[in-house]
Amino acid sequence: MSTPARKIAIGLALVAALVVIVVVLPARQWAIAFVEWVRVKGAAAAVVFAVTYIVAAVLLLPGSVLTLGAGYVYGAVWGTLIVVPASIAAALISFLTTRRVGRAWVANRAAGNQKFEALDRAIEHAGFKITLLVRLSPIFPFGVLNYALGLTTVTVRDYVLASALGMLPGTIAYVYLGSLVTSATDLGHSSASWLYWVGGGLTVAASVAITLIARNALKRELRGAQS
Repeated sequence: MSTPARKIAIGLALVAALVVIVVVLPARQWAIAFVEWVRVKGAAAAVVFAVTYIVAAVLLLPGSVLTLGAGYVYGAVWGTLIVVPASIAAALISFLTTRRVGRAWVANRAAGNQKFEALDRAIEHAGFKITLLVRLSPIFPFGVLNYALGLTTVTVRDYVLASALGMLPGTIAYVYLGSLVTSATDLGHSSASWLYWVGGGLTVAASVAITLIARNALKRELRGAQS
């Protein structure tokens, strides 16, 4: 087996293992238990929380509980200040991993795929703008998008800046909602107190508006790249 093929095989095996871990093991319950532990430790565990957040995102583990947990443990302001750099670091690690290992291979395999080629051309000419738009739209999973954008031609600078700005609204919304939770167990539930929903209503509405704007703008960019 050639070296590139061996790398791809190893990568696929790792992805399969991660899928099994997420599906079979109680990742959400572990995240809730970790948030409870961090709350007991307080500010002293902030670095541990940030590092764990980075590792979880790189491994494609569900991160919503940790993002909510940051607000629950540290409050809206400090929780945001912890999650923002951690999420950017995780995004950069995943991006560089794909850029180093799989860009050339995927480019060869995707040759002739009109959707991928359109996205790639659009990013080549407007990398910052396209990356910002896809980051603003939550239809693209955070962890998967980190790796997927490494397959495009966007520069590292544009990727980092656009990701930081694009992830900010969603991060603020999640951390704020987490700050309204009164128990760590509520982080894993879809329902919470009326304050949880009413207090976050405006933030969610703003996020929906941003999503619609980003989605329409992204479609225009892709149509332009195909023409």
